Amino acid sequence: MSTELRRLRNYIDGEFRDAADGRTTEVVNPATGEAYATAPLSREADVDAAMAAAAAAFPAWRDLVPAERQKALLKIADAFEERAEELIAAEVENTGKPIGLTRSEEIPPMVDQIRFFAGAARMLEGRGAGEYMEGLTSFVRREPIGVCAQVAPWNYPMMMAVWKFAPALAAGNTVVLKPSDTTPASTALMADIIGSIVPKGVFNVVCGDRDTGRLMVEHETPAMASITGSVRAGMSVAESASKDLKRVHLELGGKAPVVVFEDTDIPKAVEGISEAGYFNAGQDCTAATRVLVHESVHDEFVSALAKVASEIKTGQPDDEDVLYGPLNNPNQLKQVSGFIERLPAHAKVEAGGHRVGDKGYFYAPTVVSGLKQDDEIIQQEVFGPVITVQSFRDEDQAVEWANGVEYALASSVWTKDHGRAMRMSKRLDFGCVWINTHIPLVAEMPHGGFKKSGYGKDLSGYGFEDYTRIKHVMTSLDM
Repeated sequence: MSTELRRLRNYIDGEFRDAADGRTTEVVNPATGEAYATAPLSREADVDAAMAAAAAAFPAWRDLVPAERQKALLKIADAFEERAEELIAAEVENTGKPIGLTRSEEIPPMVDQIRFFAGAARMLEGRGAGEYMEGLTSFVRREPIGVCAQVAPWNYPMMMAVWKFAPALAAGNTVVLKPSDTTPASTALMADIIGSIVPKGVFNVVCGDRDTGRLMVEHETPAMASITGSVRAGMSVAESASKDLKRVHLELGGKAPVVVFEDTDIPKAVEGISEAGYFNAGQDCTAATRVLVHESVHDEFVSALAKVASEIKTGQPDDEDVLYGPLNNPNQLKQVSGFIERLPAHAKVEAGGHRVGDKGYFYAPTVVSGLKQDDEIIQQEVFGPVITVQSFRDEDQAVEWANGVEYALASSVWTKDHGRAMRMSKRLDFGCVWINTHIPLVAEMPHGGFKKSGYGKDLSGYGFEDYTRIKHVMTSLDM
């Protein structure tokens, strides 16, 4: 007996719609490997309609005083809290994440971040007016950019959607947002919530695949394209956007180094690093996946980490004892498995290294040691529950190896030596450096990287400013 699949729909100009040509794709729950819904496979007509709606809504939304946009965002935050259990259910079906952790680790920061940007809407900053030329006064206007084409990833579908729409709407822009083709359910629910609060056309959702995202970025209407995704996807977006000089905001891959010095409290470091490495199945651009340990404590650290990894559980969303759920899709399971299968002979799997069960896309918490700097698994993003460990000789070598990848998003240093921590924070070429912790984020501080991790900032006042443009106004004092 077959179960009827739930039908998800686009949200365009204040109403839910199927794709114009009726095409759909199946959406699979990664914890079961079974389809639970269909979503539109949007193409040109759908993207055109969403962009037209966003463009038509922009002038009125732009011209609202910031206090009115703030009120709308605060209402959205309140509504997310009120409908938290619905959002959790949709996200768990999207991703297979543990229910309890989704409730405690995602809903509160999402709501807080929306409220932060609601406040930011009324805190626009710029150079004070002044006479920089005799008889003339200059001042700066900070204005919204226009329609923003935004593409969210599948690892944190709800939270990454918030990181995109909240600053954009707060600044006075309108939005066309595309969720990942594997995780559209929570975004569709967000559209229902947000659409009941903001005017029609201000917030639009278009479901589809990478071709849908390409159509959005290449469309003539958006003034800005924002994506969280892979390096390959980011490079494609940057190339497409360059053809008509759209602004581009990219948050891409990561390969975070975790530098552990000999004076570190090893049990505490192992506890913090294992949680930051395995949380969300390691499907996090900032995950603590690449550990560099001083040679004098290397063996002790590896032994302790392997023991902790062997005790960590992955499993179904309703199991309260699991730290993380499945990988998002079969391709991701294949990618993670492939890294382990291709390990060089000098590498040693200290824990895990295998799929868990035959239902869903679960992978065991894994520790790999004995690696060299040029090994594939050191240089490339695994995006799974795999932590690698290397042994370093001294601070200079630690810095060289930490910086010796193409990514530059996040890093951490573990030491009791304050001077060393400060030196490392200066020398590490990453957008974030944590000291004696790894992965906490707050709305007030920027998140974003360098090199192939992209450019532009999420969160903070800097992230808000990315969704604005600067205009110089000069007036004569003689009239």
